[in-house]
Amino acid sequence: MDINDLIKKAQELRAKGFRAGEIADELNVSRETATWLLTRYKKEEAPPAPKDIFIDWSSVGSSSQRMRYFANALTDVVLENVGAENVDVVVGIALNGVPFASLVADDLGANLAVYRPKKSRWEPEAVEVKGTLSTMYSTVEGKKCIIIDDVITSGGTVTEAVEILRAIGATPVAVAVIIDKKGLDKVKDVPVYSLIKVGRVE
Repeated sequence: MDINDLIKKAQELRAKGFRAGEIADELNVSRETATWLLTRYKKEEAPPAPKDIFIDWSSVGSSSQRMRYFANALTDVVLENVGAENVDVVVGIALNGVPFASLVADDLGANLAVYRPKKSRWEPEAVEVKGTLSTMYSTVEGKKCIIIDDVITSGGTVTEAVEILRAIGATPVAVAVIIDKKGLDKVKDVPVYSLIKVGRVE
């Protein structure tokens, strides 16, 4: 997929009613990149292209068996670094982190919670919005939690999740992701474990 394919996909998603934050999530790019993709066809209005890396893991997402393999690897990372006894609740970040979180929670014998980040509701011109924990899943108050997502792009979403969990009395003990594009070791003193870290040589 090249840049023109990304622009086309972003515009198709916009035509279907997706917000910029949802488009960023769908394409695994930053919010700034999503905005750039949406305005690129109006070249005189488009800001300079942000430095970002596009991650297409649709070959994983289209196969429940491959998702299970990745979830097994995430579980292994959690067991190695945290231990099952230190996890009461696995918090999946919507949308793409939830399937993996569900499988990891099953592996660990833990409960499942779902966090909807503010980026899902984000628009460039919007006032400040906040993410929320779904009431349809496990509560997290007083519980030790690990946060699961597919990709860390800027670190904003996992930082937000850590802050929200602490604000309601949960203890985030780790973040585990498939790909870390930012190369983080910690978020708000919570260790970050990834299967793949992306580095840049500049």
